[in-house]
This record gives sequence, C-alpha cells and structure tokens, in this order.
Amino acid sequence: MTKGNKGLLARLRLSSLRLRLVVVFALVALTAAVSASGIAYWLNREAVLKRTQDSALNDFRSEMQNRVATLPLRPTQDDLRRVSEEMTANGAGYQVLLLGERAAGKPIVGASDPDVFTLTDVPTSLREAVDTRRPVTDANPYPYHLFWQRTERNGTPYLVGGTRIDGGGPAGYMFKSLAAEKADLNSLGWSLGIATGLAVIGSVLLAQVAATTVLRPVRRLGEAARQLGEGKLDTRLRVSGADELSDLSRTFNSAAENLQKKVADMSAREESSRRFVADMSHELRTPLTALTAVTEVLEDEQDALDPMIAPAVALVVSETRRLNNLVENLMEVTRFDAGTARLVLDDVDIADQITACIDARAWLDAVELDAERGVVCRLDPRRLDVILANLIGNALKHGGSPVRVSVRTEDGPDGEELVIAVRDHGPGIPEEVLPHVFDRFYKASAQRPRSDGSGLGLSIAMENALIHGGTIAAANSTGEDGAVDGAVFVLRLPRDASAVARALGTGSRQGKGEDA
Repeated sequence: MTKGNKGLLARLRLSSLRLRLVVVFALVALTAAVSASGIAYWLNREAVLKRTQDSALNDFRSEMQNRVATLPLRPTQDDLRRVSEEMTANGAGYQVLLLGERAAGKPIVGASDPDVFTLTDVPTSLREAVDTRRPVTDANPYPYHLFWQRTERNGTPYLVGGTRIDGGGPAGYMFKSLAAEKADLNSLGWSLGIATGLAVIGSVLLAQVAATTVLRPVRRLGEAARQLGEGKLDTRLRVSGADELSDLSRTFNSAAENLQKKVADMSAREESSRRFVADMSHELRTPLTALTAVTEVLEDEQDALDPMIAPAVALVVSETRRLNNLVENLMEVTRFDAGTARLVLDDVDIADQITACIDARAWLDAVELDAERGVVCRLDPRRLDVILANLIGNALKHGGSPVRVSVRTEDGPDGEELVIAVRDHGPGIPEEVLPHVFDRFYKASAQRPRSDGSGLGLSIAMENALIHGGTIAAANSTGEDGAVDGAVFVLRLPRDASAVARALGTGSRQGKGEDA
C-alpha cells in the first residue's frame, strides 16, 4: 500500500469519527429540541383551547340562564328562534340551537342560523348526556350540567356544548368554530419546527467545532505514529496542557524515545555481528584457498595413498569443501543483510537457464524439465541459477529422483510473472517444519544436526527471489488418495525485474557489475 493510500484511509477514518460525533450531537440536539417543542406545543395548545372553550361555555351558560329561563314551558318555534338569535346578537362568536317540545314527544327546534348549525351537528352522545337528569345531593346541587365536545366538520374543528334549564325548559346547544385557534396553533407549530431546525443546525456547527478540537490532537498523534512506523524514530509530539490527550502525547513521546534507544542498540549489535561475520569470512578465505589447493592435490593422489590414510584424506577433502561452501554462503548472507546485494539483469531464456543449471551439476538424469523454449525473462542469471540449484538440490537430497521442474507464465498484480514449480516424490515436509523451511540454519531433522548442508541454502534462495521482487512458497502435494506425495516449491518472479533493479540502484550488464 502506498503512502498516499495510507493517508487517504487515515483521513477517511478521521472523517468517519468526525461524522459519528456530528451525528451524535445532532441526534441529542434533535431529541432535546423535539421534546421541548412538543411539550411547548402541547401546553400552548391546551392553554389556547381551554381559554377559548371556557370563555365560550361560560358565556353560553350565562345566556341560557338569562334568556332561556324566561321562555314559557311550551315555547313555540318562533320563540326558540327569537331567543337563539338574541343569544348570538352580542357577537358571541358561536351559533345557538334551542330544542324544546310543542307537546309531549313532539320536539321543535329554533336555530340562530340553520344554514350553519343544525341538530345533526350535535353528537348523539352529547345529547344523551345533556338530557340525563341526575339526582340532587349535597355534592350535586343541579340535576342538569353543561357538557361539551370537540368535533370536526369538513376539516374545520368545532366546539359543541349543551345544557338544559332546570324545571322542564328547553335544551340549548352552542356551536363554535375553532378555525382561528387551529391557525394560531399551526403557526406556533411552524415556529417551533423552525426553532428545532435551527437548534439542530447550531448543534451540527458546534459538533464540527468540537470534533475539530478533539480530532486535531488525534490526527497529530496518528501522523506521528505513521512516521514512527516508517522508521522516523526521532518523531515527537508537542505537548501542551494537562488533559487526557496531553497525557497520551507524553506517553507517545516516552514510548518513541525508548523505541529509538532500543532500535539504536539493536542496530549497533546487528552491525557488529554483520561486521564480525563478514570479517571472519574474509579472513577464512585465505587459509581456505590454501587448504583447497592442498586437498585438490591430495584428492588427485588419493588412489596412491596408503589404504589406512585414504579415508582420512577423503574426510578432509569433503569437510574442506563443506567449509568453503559455508564461508561462501555466509558472505552471501552478509551482503543481503548489509543491503549491498545488487541485481545485474540480462535477457534469460528460462529453459536454457534451467538446462544449464542441472547440466553443470550432473543432474540431467534425475530431473524432468517441462518448459517451452523461447520464454525469455529479464532477470539476474547468476541469482536465478543460485535459486534453481538450491531448490532442485534440496528436492534431490530430501525427496529423491525424479524431480519435476515445470515452467509457466501468469498474470500477476504487477504484471506478467514467471512461475517455476520444483516437485519431488518424497515423504514431504512435516507440517511443523513448513513455516521454518526458509529460516537460516534450520534443519528439519533433529536426529541429524550435522548434515551435508549448512541450513542456508533455502534462505539464500528466498533472499535472491525477494531481491527480484518475487517470492518462494513451500507446500506438500497430495495424491489421488489424499496422502502426501512429495513436496513442491513454487518460485514466482516478475518477467521483467527492471523496475526492481532501478529501485535498488542497479541496471543491466552494462551497469555496475556483479557484487563481490
């Protein structure tokens, strides 16, 4: 992942945290504003309706007592209409309907405005409550009471009230429109809604300010942590204040300082170890050169030596060669560790390269090659030879012949890749060993700690693959019955390692040349 992508992901994470803070602030503000507005609307609604209702009902009761009580016991329809009109003549704001009887069971109706208020506008339940006579007691001095009910007609709310005069007089009903109150309450609702919206907007703005204040130190801490992860161990945060974020910054600075000291100590020890191995390897080369020359002479004369001495000479020759290979491997490892290993690229025919590798080591009869001619890659031929020699040699040593080497090309994430699979038909690699096969000086058999190998071959092969920008994977292959049928090592390299070579500061055969 590139540095730009990492920065983008970090900004998205911070934006997500900012978004969560804003959403929480907005939800809290919205809940509080809606609750307050709802309570205020309900209280004002009840107050407005109660004030209007009480005023109208009290006036209606008073008019009933003053005017209807003067009517005869059996009023005519004209009497009822005249009194109802008189009751509304003073601008009461409501309509009146009086219900009397011309004779028993023969009701008559007198309305102040029959076009506005008729008996059908009076709910049945209200009429039943008005007509119900209640016993007079100390707690109930009146047999009839004033009742009211809110109704709606054509979307307009109305207040309907009714009562009856004691002593057999007519029943009276009033009908008042609440449209003005509804308009006032709608206006109040809009005002409270606008206030709620402004409160939410204000809370979002405050949340932005709060989020910026809180996230700025977090962003600085995240940036410092990224720099620290990129190897800038001298990164420190500026500390100001005494809050929790300041304590976190102090803790980060302390941890960064301790990490810098430990890394410096480890680097110094590692550099010392590398220098020691490199110096030792160089110092051993001079006596090894002499020993090698002597052993070559002894090997040539081995057939003429005393049979008692010949085994000792053979042992000296083999151990000298083993020591020479170990020194060469150690020098190769120190170059990788020191970062001085370089690529020298050339156009390589893979089939020819593999054939040359196995021919030089006399493995032609033990290796089956499945590779098309003409597959040309731009790689370092010497390092590719080292990789192939280690993988094929390891397969022959631990799996036995025949070893099958197959070559193919595939499309990879960064372009076309060369894929070389080396497979044997031996017992395979134990599961507990698989994660360690590329570790230095690791040997799978604890019963054979002193084998012919140095334990560096596969490690060096992996280093040579990595320097090309590739990798090696180890696994066990299985047969049709599911049993392990040998081990397989898969080498993946880019077909053109020029980009990797430029990053390392090297080039082609006309470049800096082979590393010493």
